[in-house]
Amino acid sequence: MKTLYILLISLFTGFTVSSQVLKPVKWSYTAKRTGETTATLFMKAEIQPGWHVYAQSLANGGPVKASFSFTPDASYTLDGEVAEPASLSKFEKAFNANVAYFENTVVFQQKIQLKAKRALVRGTVQFMVCSDRQCLPPQTLAFAVPVK
Repeated sequence: MKTLYILLISLFTGFTVSSQVLKPVKWSYTAKRTGETTATLFMKAEIQPGWHVYAQSLANGGPVKASFSFTPDASYTLDGEVAEPASLSKFEKAFNANVAYFENTVVFQQKIQLKAKRALVRGTVQFMVCSDRQCLPPQTLAFAVPVK
């Protein structure tokens, strides 16, 4: 009987702790061929209401800006830098600076030159997400985008 109580308490505690994990940003990745040897990668962040992700163009010393790193591969080369849409801007007391950020949804784009018929583009995205009340620690997520 004592074992049953301990098991039930452990299960209840596990559900309570896991339900408190905040994940206000969901990332998705796709690729679209734009020519016989060209393609564009789309890295989309869906951001929950009340939260924002910072742009790539922030000065050092403030929040962690969005950044993308791509694993070199013989099947493709990067064509330019990661593009982003126009961002919002505001002064944030926490960083004592004007910051550029995105709310709701943002799609970053990276053009590539293909050296093979197919490619698997691997990399990571690092970002920081904040609300008006709190910031979460920066995250680095791995991704893999097939280009067919």
